[in-house]
This record gives sequence, structure tokens and C-alpha cells, in this order.
Amino acid sequence: MKTSDIRGIIPPVITPMNNDPEQTVNHEALRQQVERLLAGGVHGMFPLGTNGEAYALSFKEKEEVLATVIDQVKGRVPIYAGTGCITTAETIRMSKRAEEMGADALSIITPSFALASQKELYDHYVAVAKQVNIPIILYNIPPRTGNKLLPETVQALCRDVDVIVGAKDSSGDTENLKAYIRLTRELDKDVAIFAGKDDAILTCLKEGGVGGIAGRANIWPATVVKIYDCFKAGDLEGAQAAQDAVAILQQTYKYGNPHTIIKTAVALQGHNIGKCRAPFNYVPEEGLEAIKKVLAENAAKGLN
Repeated sequence: MKTSDIRGIIPPVITPMNNDPEQTVNHEALRQQVERLLAGGVHGMFPLGTNGEAYALSFKEKEEVLATVIDQVKGRVPIYAGTGCITTAETIRMSKRAEEMGADALSIITPSFALASQKELYDHYVAVAKQVNIPIILYNIPPRTGNKLLPETVQALCRDVDVIVGAKDSSGDTENLKAYIRLTRELDKDVAIFAGKDDAILTCLKEGGVGGIAGRANIWPATVVKIYDCFKAGDLEGAQAAQDAVAILQQTYKYGNPHTIIKTAVALQGHNIGKCRAPFNYVPEEGLEAIKKVLAENAAKGLN
């Protein structure tokens, strides 16, 4: 897969769960969600991300989810498999397996819980990269992992390692995102920088990034894709309108973690995707009403 093909709107696909006591994965609902995303015009598919609850899945479940997504997509868009784990050995194992199964690229989140130095993060990614032959997108989300990939580290990894070809920044710090773009632009290499915060997709594109890995595309796939398509067509007003429509969900995040809010919103749209795995699935009644209000406002505008 060429780096020039790594761009656009790529949803981190939610993992539907059954309503049984173990909350087993609902593979039929997963297939339906994949088709819904494809119908919305997304440019790739990212199973096993944060919104896909990779943190709550066993290795075997991850294999099964990835297999279902690959089978359902059938080559229509690239597959970016989330393979980051806490240890280097675990990450290598998952990354090699994803490549064997047919993933087109890997999105590798930083290790979490234990704090890592920039040298440790650099060495971690280099070690993983030596074991695979498909592109790697670095994934920075310090509010969740506790570890921040500094712009200089991203630049060094993209410079020094052939298969490391980009990064997703979910830090929520616009200046950090801009620094990723600015420093990697200095390299003699095509590098793909994505916004990981959905309200920063248009900013990312304006600064020279390539798109967004957008959780809210699970809710409004066509609307999120419109941000990218309008921007590429030179319709900045249309891109901004789509960006604003997506951004309003942010006001509901005070009622739960983002992936719980997103999955709840998809369920409220009438899709049989279940709840996030316990204990990460509580949204108070006030939060449910706030989500319903946002959904109704966008539905009234014909957004989907």
C-alpha cells in the first residue's frame, strides 16, 4: 500500500456486542455496521481501535473481529488494523497476525498505564516495525494511555523507519497536531498525518494533513466524509458546515467517555449494536437526552 493512498476519512469501527451476560461480539451486527460505513463513502476501515473497544477484547476476539471486517469489506477499501498493546512482545504478536490475515496497514497505539520515555517509545516502535512489512500509522492519545508521542519522536520514527509512514494525533492539542504536520513535512518522504479528534479534521486538512480517523463517522459516515470531499473540491463553506455538525456531539462527552457516547448514539439511531463492555457503558438519563437532542438536530438537517 502506497503512502499516497493513505488518506481520507477512516472510521475506527465500533464492535457490536450481544446482550448476553458475557457481552459476546455480535458479528452479524458488525457486518451491518461495516456496510453502513461503506455506504457513507468512507475511505478505509479501522477495526480494533479505541472506539472498537480493543482494550476489552481478548487476542482471539481481536482475530475474529478483524477476520469479520476483512471478509465483509472484500477489498473495497483498505483495512487499518489496530494492533497496539501494552508490551512490545504483545504488539509484535498482534501486528504479525494482522498482516498474515490480510490487513493493509497497522495503527499502533502507544503502550499504556506504565509511563514510557521518548526513547522507550522510539525503541518500541522500531522493534515492532522490524517484524512487519506493511505500513504503520503511529497513534497518539495521551489522555487515555498516559504516554505522549512528541512531535520530534514522530519525525524521527518516520525518518528512520521505512514502514512508519504516518501518525494519528488524538491528543486534543491543535498545536501538537500542527507540529506533527510541520516536522514531518521537512522529511524527504511522503508522511500521512491524521486528526484523531473529530472536531479537528478540517484544521488538519488546512494545515496539510490527510484526513481524519473519526469515531463519529460511526454515527454520521456521510457527513464526516463530506468534510473531506468538500475540502478537496475547494468548498470550504460546505466543509465547515459538515465539521460543525459533527462537532456538536462534543457537548455530550461530559456524560461518559467518548466511545461510550458514540456507541450509545449509534444504538439510539436504531442499530442493534449493544452497549460497550462493562464497566465502561453507563450514560445517565440526562446524557441520553442530550445525545437524542444532537441526533434530532442533525437528522432535521438531513445529515447521516
